[in-house]
Amino acid sequence: MFRVIQIGAMAVVLAVSTLFVFELDRFFVPKELVLHATAVIVGLIAIKRIQLTRIDWLLAGFLGLSAISAVFATNPWLAMRAVAISASGILLFWAARTIGPRATHAVAIAIVLVAITSLLQTYGVYTQLFSENRAPGGTLGNRNFVAHAAAFGLPVLLFAAIRAQRSITFLLAACGSAMVTATLVLTRSRAAWLAFAAVVFVFLIGMMLRGDARAWRRLAGVMLLTGGGVAGALLLPNALRWRSDNPYLETLNRVASYQEGSGRGRLIQYVQSLKMAAHHPLFGVGPGNWSVRYPEHATKHDPSMSDTAGGTTTNPWPSSDWIAFISERGLAATILLGLAMLGIAMSAFQREGLEGVTLFATLAGAVIAGAFDAVLLLALPTFLIWTALGALSPPREGANRVLVVAAVVIVSAIGVARSAAQLVAMQIYATRSDRASLTRASHIDPGNFRLQLRLSRMGNRRDRCEHALAARALYPNSEAARAAARGCER
Repeated sequence: MFRVIQIGAMAVVLAVSTLFVFELDRFFVPKELVLHATAVIVGLIAIKRIQLTRIDWLLAGFLGLSAISAVFATNPWLAMRAVAISASGILLFWAARTIGPRATHAVAIAIVLVAITSLLQTYGVYTQLFSENRAPGGTLGNRNFVAHAAAFGLPVLLFAAIRAQRSITFLLAACGSAMVTATLVLTRSRAAWLAFAAVVFVFLIGMMLRGDARAWRRLAGVMLLTGGGVAGALLLPNALRWRSDNPYLETLNRVASYQEGSGRGRLIQYVQSLKMAAHHPLFGVGPGNWSVRYPEHATKHDPSMSDTAGGTTTNPWPSSDWIAFISERGLAATILLGLAMLGIAMSAFQREGLEGVTLFATLAGAVIAGAFDAVLLLALPTFLIWTALGALSPPREGANRVLVVAAVVIVSAIGVARSAAQLVAMQIYATRSDRASLTRASHIDPGNFRLQLRLSRMGNRRDRCEHALAARALYPNSEAARAAARGCER
């Protein structure tokens, strides 16, 4: 089972499609497929070994309420996708806990791979697997996603370095920490910098309470190597094209600014999203459906709205995990998830040695990064965070409930089928232009909005209207979908 998680952790970093017409989903969908496939395999292997504790029942309750919310969602395909990501993360948490701290090795390797791909792009390597729009995003496609992974992944690398049994292992982990920290600086992600500050603070406090002389010597060695790595990253010429003369100092000065720019945009988005949640307090608007319903509540000149595609949002998710959970799944589901994370945090204090320190620091990094950006809404951080949290959580006696675990495995298996269908439909959309092929693709993936909209402009009136109405059902506020469906109900 460890090997499955190890292979899956590397694959989720490297999995990318070259279907450039889908600039976001060419990164997201392959990673979701890897996440779900890995979760299903380890879930089936560990199904009789997983012991459910109070924390696990809270997570199961969160997932159950999310599934109920999905039933009432405007766009059921987005809801299915979002629930499957949560289910696969929970499965990995349960499976990693049966393995123990050894599973963090897989997470550490994956975090270093993220940094390597980002640094390759930083220093001029070009490949179709990278995106030029949000460099240096490497195989994640967005510099912010790289920064988030660096922030919440650093404690696992520090843990690997301090606990290394051999000098070569310590050196590799220390070099990995240096690369990850250098990458974090180069990405200029304010949310990740805040999460990084929290991670370092928590880890140092934990070391003061639980670290011995050997651990402090190793941490000092890691910090010395990391300082050199960051200095080198800042001084060496790179291929990044920032608009500012002093980009890193500017980001540092604006790290907590919410008076202008993206900070102000976040505040507007959070307020309007909470107002939307107030209209749907029980189950929210449906998992993954924030982008579907937010246009109804957006303010005039709202920064979250697209300037090119009227009636749609710029991003498919809000700039906060917690705002997303509250507005999409309802207050009750969010409280259950919050209580589960509180339980994990409390268990960190009961965990002896560096395992507890690393557990709390990883959780702190994930929660803080997720407060200002999408983290647990996405496949790669879901894979790595839940695996790390499970591996570091103290083993506890619980009840083996095969039916509950099997139900979660089924949800993840639906995620496998959904992601595979999306990839097939995307491939057809990108490579074929005849109506017959595109219609077949719409049957494979009925939730592909762009595909439905494209078909609404092809064929006879009846056929056009069929797909125009389907597109409008997926995104009722889209001006393009409304225009295409105009007159179709007469």
